[in-house]
Amino acid sequence: MPLKPIAANEGNEKKIYLLKPRGFCAGVVRAIDVVRIALNEYGPPVYVRKEIVHNKHVVDELRQAGAIFVEELDEIPMGARAIYSAHGVSPDVRKEALQRGLQVIDATCPLVTKVHGEAIKFARESYTIVLIGHKDHDEVTGTLGEAPTRSLLVESVEDVDALRVPQDIPDASRVAYLTQTTLSLDETRDIMARLQERFPLIKGPKTQDICYATENRQMAVKGVASFCDLVLVVGSANSSNSKRLVEVSEKFGVRGYLVNDWSDVNPQWLDGIKNIAVTAGASAPEHLVQELVEALQNQGFTALEEVELVEEDVRFSLPAELLHAPAALTTISAR
Repeated sequence: MPLKPIAANEGNEKKIYLLKPRGFCAGVVRAIDVVRIALNEYGPPVYVRKEIVHNKHVVDELRQAGAIFVEELDEIPMGARAIYSAHGVSPDVRKEALQRGLQVIDATCPLVTKVHGEAIKFARESYTIVLIGHKDHDEVTGTLGEAPTRSLLVESVEDVDALRVPQDIPDASRVAYLTQTTLSLDETRDIMARLQERFPLIKGPKTQDICYATENRQMAVKGVASFCDLVLVVGSANSSNSKRLVEVSEKFGVRGYLVNDWSDVNPQWLDGIKNIAVTAGASAPEHLVQELVEALQNQGFTALEEVELVEEDVRFSLPAELLHAPAALTTISAR
């Protein structure tokens, strides 16, 4: 239930509905803080495997501060300091880091770590693991790596229908499912329902894998969809949770666009528009949202209402490697 009533705009003014919660989730805040604290504590260079979070503005800012982003560990000098991104890594990556003598700081989101633990548990109990997710996403690659011989990836209901017994599923009575944390709730629900139909004894995680922030941002879009003409989502094209917000908007019959920042907005999108909803994916900085809002106001959308559907107060502690670093006491990410 909303914390306050959401009123449709019945006047003649053009209006922005600024959705809350939006932007950085606790896992992203933690990951960005990890890089900043490491740079302050140890000085550059600090190497980061993959993008620390999927947002080019964040990555560019940290790169300017001295972080060096690489695709794989073999690009990092032996013995150097390395950070894993929020999306997690497979055991093979951790093994390679050990062999190269890297000083590792693990910025994996604790919610992703939870999914990894579930994969390990189900594999030890001889279950075939069906992972619902998007192929080649960094998070999915890491999760599949926990039990590669016992894991299958599905992206759609059709993929579930294509699973064969016993070729793909040796024992239909020992099947478990997990999900990527940044998926669409509705899309995942359909896939899980089909899995349940095909494998009635299937097991799942004790609590859902889709992250609280992903769910909250999607629910906010649903909450205003009935009286908005357009939804603008601030986020990068490789951000799964940001793309899901656009999909949710369009599923409810409202045009949605994913933009890195105001410069991506096509002026023609605003023609004939009265009510715009603005939100941001979980890795998008707030200053980009504010710049977008200001630009829209300059385009005649003078009325502004911040709509808060649920409060977020989740915080994650820093990795053990940085918990007592002096720089941790003074480094605070922009919220």
